[in-house]
Amino acid sequence: MTESDRRQREIADEFAFLDDWMLRFQQLIEHGQAMEPLPEADRTDDRLVRGCQSRVWLDAHAEAGTFRVRAESESQLVRGLASLLVRVYDGLPAAEAAAVDLWVPAEIGLAEHLSPNRANGLDAMRRAIEAAAWAEG
Repeated sequence: MTESDRRQREIADEFAFLDDWMLRFQQLIEHGQAMEPLPEADRTDDRLVRGCQSRVWLDAHAEAGTFRVRAESESQLVRGLASLLVRVYDGLPAAEAAAVDLWVPAEIGLAEHLSPNRANGLDAMRRAIEAAAWAEG
């Protein structure tokens, strides 16, 4: 099992016990609140993710061979979605980050419960992270 799969399994297990979608959305919001904020100075136009309903800033880069991911959003729910991606990708070797098979959103049922705009935003964040990982890996 890869490190990214282990991380995704951990996230899926956290959500498995929440059968009510209001509780799952609350869990997402709490994940977002626990994520370290992206400093205001790093919330620049070149870090804005295109395709998101809410503004999302993403900083993804390699640092000494390790892929680093930080994110911020004005929306609590979108910040929570971003925090899941940060948990999966941040700290992986750049080559592994580029090869992640992101299955946890489907596993926890996000595809069925997010609005189309939010689902598109999650996909836009994933694509931006993967593009940065490929560029670094």
